[in-house]
Amino acid sequence: MKKELLMSNAMLIINPSSGKEEAMSYEASAIKVLQELYSSVTIRYTKQAGDARDLAQQASEQEFDALISLGGDGTINECINGLAGQAYQPAFGFLPLGTVNDFARALQLPLDPAEAVQVLRHQHIVPVDIGRIDQTYFMNVLAIGAIAEAVYNVSPEQKSMWGPFAYVMEGTKAFKNHTPFSLTLTHDEGVWEGDVYLALVALTNSVGGIESLAPQAEIHDGCFHVFIVKQLGITNVAQMIPELLQGNLSHHQDIEYFTTTTLQAHTNEKHIVNIDGDEGRPLPFSAAVLPHELRMFVPPDDQ
Repeated sequence: MKKELLMSNAMLIINPSSGKEEAMSYEASAIKVLQELYSSVTIRYTKQAGDARDLAQQASEQEFDALISLGGDGTINECINGLAGQAYQPAFGFLPLGTVNDFARALQLPLDPAEAVQVLRHQHIVPVDIGRIDQTYFMNVLAIGAIAEAVYNVSPEQKSMWGPFAYVMEGTKAFKNHTPFSLTLTHDEGVWEGDVYLALVALTNSVGGIESLAPQAEIHDGCFHVFIVKQLGITNVAQMIPELLQGNLSHHQDIEYFTTTTLQAHTNEKHIVNIDGDEGRPLPFSAAVLPHELRMFVPPDDQ
């Protein structure tokens, strides 16, 4: 459906190194679709970290109608950090070229970039929540614990060769040497304190490519879904896997689950929070949900 505006403009941000350097192979099809929808299409290429954030901020300041990202999870995260908090925001869409693509899964976007670009034709836009941790914005999950920190050891080469399984391999190494740590979480209803192995703070239903982690989570429900793993061993994991796959992990006896709109995390030990799969900052931190912060292109409800 052609966008019914006298003059309309879109910015396409391309990270040439994304998707095993396959981003450029989708450039032509993305431009073609955008030129059919918008009277003006501006193309920008990233060269270094931070470029996508700066370009997204420019798209807001110059009041583009749409911003489209052709890149991996890092590029999408940068775009969100450029859009969040702006007085004006273009509608945002992306072609998934990441390793896991959790945000795309949550939005029910096709994981094939060639199919995902066709979603733009429908011009179906919905409000989507994001999170803020201190002064940084994120789209999917915060994770705390040695297992979460193990993914920092995954190299670009491992990602290219093994995909999401690369994270599983590093997590397994950490699992062998797992030890609990003391964690204090202050949330809307009070304070949770105890020894934990892993804490996940999810905005969406998909974490690590597993779409059944928090099936109750929706892209605009206005809350974090917090999972605290209190015990972790071979027996526990064997019991958790079936419940995880069935979407019942929150009911497991060794899992503490609650929802909240704000969260403060503190520990006396040295831990670094994992933000959307990347190394974040040392604890403590404060986080909050920003309801309906973005306007996102998603598939129509009847698809």
